[in-house]
Amino acid sequence: MALKDFFKNRQLKRAAKLHQKQGSATAGNISELKAKSAIDDALLCSLWTKCQGCNELLYTSELKKNLSVCKKCNFHHRLTAHERIEQLIDYGTFVEINDDVLPSDPLNFTDLKSYKERLKDAQQLSGVSEAIITGIGNINNQLVSIGAMEFQFIGGSMGSVVGERITRLAEYSTEKKLPLIIISSSGGARMHEGILSLMQMAKTASALKRLHEEKLLYISILTEPTFGGVTASFAMLGDLIIAEPEARIGFAGRRVIEETIRQKLPKDFQTAEYLMENGQIDMVIQRQTLKQIVSDLIRLHTQNIKKKRFSNNGSDKTIFEKILARL
Repeated sequence: MALKDFFKNRQLKRAAKLHQKQGSATAGNISELKAKSAIDDALLCSLWTKCQGCNELLYTSELKKNLSVCKKCNFHHRLTAHERIEQLIDYGTFVEINDDVLPSDPLNFTDLKSYKERLKDAQQLSGVSEAIITGIGNINNQLVSIGAMEFQFIGGSMGSVVGERITRLAEYSTEKKLPLIIISSSGGARMHEGILSLMQMAKTASALKRLHEEKLLYISILTEPTFGGVTASFAMLGDLIIAEPEARIGFAGRRVIEETIRQKLPKDFQTAEYLMENGQIDMVIQRQTLKQIVSDLIRLHTQNIKKKRFSNNGSDKTIFEKILARL
């Protein structure tokens, strides 16, 4: 029996029991249920999500309430760029900027199909115009600039528009003296734009250097997965580099490295925990506590810049202790 038939039969049985209790008043309801078309398969499938960590079937609504983190194994499922922003930014405060910078096809690139067609397909699939959304908003009433990458858009790859939006966001942060947060989820530079996509690595790094010179805070948040030219540029240039648990982070993929060096790599190689153990990132943070910790870090940095509530070593012990307690 198909799943949709099971649900329809269950509805009919419930209506029949009710009919026995209440008489002919419910006879019409049973006829209506029989006449109803079968429940759509896509709708039924959307009710559950299979956890990629433990293979448990989870109610999608419950999973989303828990920020797409499995309660059984703590696996952090991927989020869309909009979901990332909703998670971090106070409700109703986000304003998108740079959305008028749109992709084109400068090289007239074609593989199995044209790059223009791929862009249209990616826009329909992801619901965004490019692989990053940028804007400003509040995190616990603190104004910040934020960018969130969309992995569903051609693997979150960095092309000319992604590089331009990040550069403009960094320049806006420098001009307005705002903390900058970028959430990365990408396979790397976009091959369809050739050298133009690789140039974005230097371009974004230059904009972030100017931000750093102004002593403004840049927090880079690495999520599953972050690879290639994104890792080799802005993703690893944060004053603070935070990752989600078990997020894969690297430059080349595991298989490519193993085939090159002809050695087996450790099981946890390229995970957030492995990178933290080897000093390449600063923190591995659970998604549920990410907003509060980022908020505390921004507040700590802001107060130090304004020289308020200093202790002898130049830091606010109260906030610092709170951050350590949440780790």
